[in-house]
Amino acid sequence: MSINTKEQIKCPACGALQEMTVWQSITAADSADLKEDLKRGRVNIFRCTECGQTALLPTPMLYTDGERNLMISFSPCNGREERMRLFESVKAASRESGELRELEDYNLRFTSEYNELLEKILIFDNDMDDKTIEVLKLLVLMQESEKMEQRVCMFGKTDGDMIEFMVQDKKEEQVYTSRVPMETYRTVKQQLRESGVKDKSFDWEMVDAQYAASLLYGANNNL
Repeated sequence: MSINTKEQIKCPACGALQEMTVWQSITAADSADLKEDLKRGRVNIFRCTECGQTALLPTPMLYTDGERNLMISFSPCNGREERMRLFESVKAASRESGELRELEDYNLRFTSEYNELLEKILIFDNDMDDKTIEVLKLLVLMQESEKMEQRVCMFGKTDGDMIEFMVQDKKEEQVYTSRVPMETYRTVKQQLRESGVKDKSFDWEMVDAQYAASLLYGANNNL
């Protein structure tokens, strides 16, 4: 069920107050328009009508797509330590409530980055496996390893027998595209399965660049 509240938000720049709808939970089946607003980055983003300042609201949100057996817990925060604390809190709450038994067929994801939340939705909407996609993103960045620290790779779209990724170079202030054959995706996905990576979650997971690195560089994989 989608849940929201009306709140008075103070602009962090000019101090002006304005009312906006703040979402704590979004269920994709409730409204196609609401899901589209989220995918376009319009949900829980404050835009001041006085000075034009924009800001992400620090509001945790749960996204559920029953059709794709996907649930994403989004908790905006700063820093790896705080992220891990919130992640462990979500896992503990699910175990204590018995929720995990009802979500055995779901992919359960935790993220603290708004763009990562939107990317996860896009990946699953394209019927792709995010674990495989994260590995491919890392492989794309590794093509120019000397620039990995200054670049961010994001899933873009599928285009026939190709997958398109967007690569943002923060130092050069440029955005590039990188295309990977769908056959490479299928090969990597199969290799992950053979190494023991499960298609479905048995608990909440953080599937990100660090996760992909652990698969590529860990001792127990066949990549």
